[in-house]
Amino acid sequence: MKPDVLVIVPLRPDQQKQLEATYTLHRYDLAEDKNAFLAEVGEKIVAVVTNGGRGITRAQLAFLPNLKVVSSSGVGYDAIDVEACTEQGVKATNTPDVLTDDVADMALGLFLAVRRDLVRGDAYVRTGAWGRDGAFPLTRAIKAKKVGIVGLGRIGKAIAARLEPMGVEIAYHGRNEQAGVAYRYMADVVAMAEWADVLIAAMPGGAATEGMISEAVLEALGPEGSFINIARGSVVDEAALIACLKDGRLGSAGLDVFLNEPTPDTAFAAIPNVVLHPHNASGTVETRGAMSQLVLDNLAAYFAGKPLVTPVN
Repeated sequence: MKPDVLVIVPLRPDQQKQLEATYTLHRYDLAEDKNAFLAEVGEKIVAVVTNGGRGITRAQLAFLPNLKVVSSSGVGYDAIDVEACTEQGVKATNTPDVLTDDVADMALGLFLAVRRDLVRGDAYVRTGAWGRDGAFPLTRAIKAKKVGIVGLGRIGKAIAARLEPMGVEIAYHGRNEQAGVAYRYMADVVAMAEWADVLIAAMPGGAATEGMISEAVLEALGPEGSFINIARGSVVDEAALIACLKDGRLGSAGLDVFLNEPTPDTAFAAIPNVVLHPHNASGTVETRGAMSQLVLDNLAAYFAGKPLVTPVN
């Protein structure tokens, strides 16, 4: 008998085929009445496949009394009710490391797009404004600027490594100063924002970081400063971010994540000094395939009675 697996979010095509060949799948993602579907199949389910955006809730877990493992594609697991999983004896896994480089690349891309005004420059050529109105307005140099990174984990360190050759000064903020790190540690995120030209959010989501990038932080960055977010929409006071961008208290922003996804606040569309991206920093063929494979590897390890590859709890 193949183990019964609930699919909240499917894997990449190659890995989905492997999933279908190895397990009996129950496609929650395709069900019209989600609760009715869970009530019908819930007792059979021993494993769940999901991702960092959808996760699994306490309410969903209540339908799954025999669940043993949740295998999630994504480094973030704030959408997984880990506490409820632990209470129910359910193991949860994520997919760290394999997406580090692509997410760090996106942070750098947004950094350059914002500071050198690449998106508006593209439009300036496409619309004929260059020939009609003359030279594009000057932007700001990258070299010698100060960059503060909030969250110097795997991704934060990869971002810093990409920034170093560009001749910027780097500081970081986190819960604690890290041993063996050459970058300047700043215990106060508002003070770091006052110091920085650019602030990059690279910390985990969840209750501990909710609203950490506050209105005070954004105002401290100031009208020449830029905010880059490849973390989670929840880490920033989004209403304050919109207001600061609109009235010039913050110079610019580059955002891959939003509070409400996939339908972010419509106010963003009318703000010219923000670059928007649809939460796709890890969205390369190579990385999404590697993430899906790690989901399979964690399931295989569990059912073989081996240690999970990347456990969360």
